[in-house]
Amino acid sequence: MIGTVRGLRKMMLVSALGLAATAAEAAQKVDLLLVNGKVLTVDPKFSVASAIAVSDGKVVATGGADLARRYTAARTIDLKGRTLMPGFTDAHVHMMTMSHRQISMQGVSSIAILQERIKAKARELGPGEWITGAGWDEALLSDKRNPTKTDLDAAAPDNPVVLTRAGGHSAVGNSAALKLARIDRSTPDPKNGLIERDADGEANGVIRERSDLYYSLVPEDSWEQLRPGFITSIKALLPLGITSFHSASTTIDDEPVGQGGVADPKPMLTYRRLRALYDEQGADLPRVTTYISYPGPERLKAFPHRSGDGDTRVRLGGIGENAVDGGFTGPTAWTLADYKGKPGFRGKGRFTDAELQAMVDDCARNGWQMALHAIGDAAIVQTVAAYDHALTTIQGPGRKGKDRRWFVDHFTIMPPAETMRTMARDGIMIAQQPNFLYNLEGRYEETLDPWRLAHNNSVATPRKAGIFVAFSSDNLPIGPMVGLYAAITRKGPSGRVHGPEEAVSRADAIRMYTANPAYLSWEEGVKGTLEAGKLADMIVLDHDPMTAPEATLLTTKIDMTFIGGKLVYDRTNSAN
Repeated sequence: MIGTVRGLRKMMLVSALGLAATAAEAAQKVDLLLVNGKVLTVDPKFSVASAIAVSDGKVVATGGADLARRYTAARTIDLKGRTLMPGFTDAHVHMMTMSHRQISMQGVSSIAILQERIKAKARELGPGEWITGAGWDEALLSDKRNPTKTDLDAAAPDNPVVLTRAGGHSAVGNSAALKLARIDRSTPDPKNGLIERDADGEANGVIRERSDLYYSLVPEDSWEQLRPGFITSIKALLPLGITSFHSASTTIDDEPVGQGGVADPKPMLTYRRLRALYDEQGADLPRVTTYISYPGPERLKAFPHRSGDGDTRVRLGGIGENAVDGGFTGPTAWTLADYKGKPGFRGKGRFTDAELQAMVDDCARNGWQMALHAIGDAAIVQTVAAYDHALTTIQGPGRKGKDRRWFVDHFTIMPPAETMRTMARDGIMIAQQPNFLYNLEGRYEETLDPWRLAHNNSVATPRKAGIFVAFSSDNLPIGPMVGLYAAITRKGPSGRVHGPEEAVSRADAIRMYTANPAYLSWEEGVKGTLEAGKLADMIVLDHDPMTAPEATLLTTKIDMTFIGGKLVYDRTNSAN
């Protein structure tokens, strides 16, 4: 009897071990499991899970604790309650690099500090050499004013100096730079630009919208000199949780002559150079869609590619951001009403109706997406009218027939309802920068009437009108958390709320910074959400953006960034 019992126990043990082995064999093998977290899938239902399985660079499944039983992984990461979500896509960002003659604006909080940086660079370069810089913002300076030629003269009397404001719509030069640019009190305002003057009528060094009057005189670095800096700038997106971006200042200039290129291309990002960088760097860089600056009809026709061509690493986007007007960092945005306190001044448009229509029609005939810069409401009205004419009268060889996905870049000042109805009817979309409300609060309060101030960078009203909106930054700043905060709260740094009716929910804001930008590049089927079969481009945050206090959004950090399931940034790793 005892022997029989022992035999039964042995048989039961063997059977149990066999079942366990069978279950283990049945569990599907994957490359990566992330468990014990809050997974925002951003699918159509905004489903929330606690675990995700990844293999071959794509999402296999999301679910609960049972996921760890259904899958075995080469690596398992315990999220410890943290939030995981799709990586951000910035639909409008400019990649910058540092010239050897450029000063850093990092930490510049006063004109005195700015002057010290200029003095140091003057000692380094020697007399006569140009000194440049980019990114000053009077709102961040303790002086609360623009630097002028007098400030720059005091720092470098023997060097020409030019410094571009954050946003790129104005620059300040010193007396030496003004002299080389042949600008004095008698110089008229250049086409599409403004020369600021002091109380005596003398040029004060600030030029709005035409910084090329200075920069055309600055000796150029070579592409090989600037190339490492571009790689550094692109990699700097990873700690911000950006897994894809649209490069808003890219050309086709270095294509072969006769196929869209020019004989002497500038040392800037191009479609060809980006493909070479990504071939070299492997899968460690955020994915990129390139805007292409309009090259003119002959070169555009000769270029053998169009919007949507490329792959998931580097692909072609729209023609842009060729500016229809200026911006409020100038300020020269083209508005339908006078600027506050400036009777008769409404900014400037850059095209006649005929000039703009000719460019838009040419792009339509050649099958290109459009992504033009329009900030003021007058510029938006003109741009939408040109889009509408082309979309309703021209059918070129575009991607997927009439699925053009044209969009207006910026859309800062809400246009009349009629224009928005046209946009909804034609499927014209918006690449919006909600962070502008935060970082340009002072400029808006200074220049806009109460209605336009309340509806600046509007999101809710266009969406109610049936217009598709995606988010981006335009470098002011690049970090998406500021944009989320502004879209959700409609608050500026002062804490004042501007147009609370334009605020959107947290879920909607997150969707507009993840899933929606993928739609602009015809990639909604491959990225932007954490659904099975899509690219495992995802981030881990140190706070939950769905529940954290509003103010905490501004300081939320990215703990991990994955591209195609590969960990490319880890905040706990000192190497990052």
